[in-house]
Amino acid sequence: MDLRKMTEGQRAYEAKRAAKAGMSLEKWMTLKAREAEAEKAVAAKAAEAAAPPKKPGFFGRLLERAQKPL
Repeated sequence: MDLRKMTEGQRAYEAKRAAKAGMSLEKWMTLKAREAEAEKAVAAKAAEAAAPPKKPGFFGRLLERAQKPL
């Protein structure tokens, strides 16, 4: 979340978490943004891998038919 878009309460909460981690608020927010991007990338890869298999094309279907017994 962008520091400019945060309310005062959100900013105070994140400042407490940053202080607890021993970082500045800006450093803490960049770290959170990087982690969020990494999670998005992992989720995108998982969604891509879970895509349904592609239907066989024309030649694939012909080869499949040729392998079947008469």
